[in-house]
Amino acid sequence: MEFLADVSHFLRQFWGLWLMLIFGGIVLWAFWPKNKDRFEKYGEIPLRDDQDEER
Repeated sequence: MEFLADVSHFLRQFWGLWLMLIFGGIVLWAFWPKNKDRFEKYGEIPLRDDQDEER
């Protein structure tokens, strides 16, 4: 058990690095060219009228 406590203590020192890597991954995923069309469609949802979908 002491080994796990030592490993846990060592890894806790890098929590800021882990958070930055996760944030960077999310940003890369959001700006990936493959996702552009989907996010543009999602961005237009508030501007659509309900009548437009019925047609």
